Amino acid sequence: MIPSKPIKRFTGILLLTFTVLSSLTAQTNRFAARKHIVAGDTLAYRLLVPDYDTMRKYPLVVFLHGSGERGTDNEAQLKWGAMNFATDQAMAAHQAIVLAPQCPPGARWDNFERAGSGSRKLTLKAEPSKQVAILIDLIRQLTKQMAIDTNRIYITGLSMGGFGTFDIIQRYPSLFAAAVPVCGGGDSARAATIAHLPIWVFHGAEDPSVNVKMSDDMVNALTTAGAHPGYTRLPETGHFAWLAAYTDSLMIEWLFRQKKK
Repeated sequence: MIPSKPIKRFTGILLLTFTVLSSLTAQTNRFAARKHIVAGDTLAYRLLVPDYDTMRKYPLVVFLHGSGERGTDNEAQLKWGAMNFATDQAMAAHQAIVLAPQCPPGARWDNFERAGSGSRKLTLKAEPSKQVAILIDLIRQLTKQMAIDTNRIYITGLSMGGFGTFDIIQRYPSLFAAAVPVCGGGDSARAATIAHLPIWVFHGAEDPSVNVKMSDDMVNALTTAGAHPGYTRLPETGHFAWLAAYTDSLMIEWLFRQKKK
């Protein structure tokens, strides 16, 4: 009996779905699941390691997820963005160690004082969030244990992770070689402290969740402080600006060219 065209089409769809899922699973498995404990507090994280050669030094990419990926499964943080660094093509083009921590439920990466509902003003509090304090300790430990090029440590994050990216580079401005905050915001009054740092900001012009003017404010403040930030303000794009950000080959090439001066 010759299969009908609908059956052939359905079989093809199943095969394609299986192939895609298998590919995603394989990429997820490239991130080793680990935990870092400081004074009894635990930070779960995933670590992607390239074709490792201890005779070489590798850049480190720190990836901060958004609020929807908080949890305890040590997997949800790979849902958006992080996997773009784990494809065959990405790993062949740029061998890098990628660190993707997971923020626990109810917690945040950033620790900003918010002026109130509807206000865009953020003020950096004196102390980092518990999660960031542990993360910085982890980064410093990894740089001692692994072949990491400390002149090429990058940080990026989306939504809550975009706020976290601005928070962290404003607290530790000498640690990183470049930053890519996606649909986030920061303390514009402290822009001068990161004016030396190469930064490329992404935001959707129609973002209903995070006001695009929060990125506008940071870019304007950085420019006033003498910086030359990149800014991709995506037209007709809502909150999912990261879909464009992490598939932007120009941004990726730019990121891996950056070195601390």
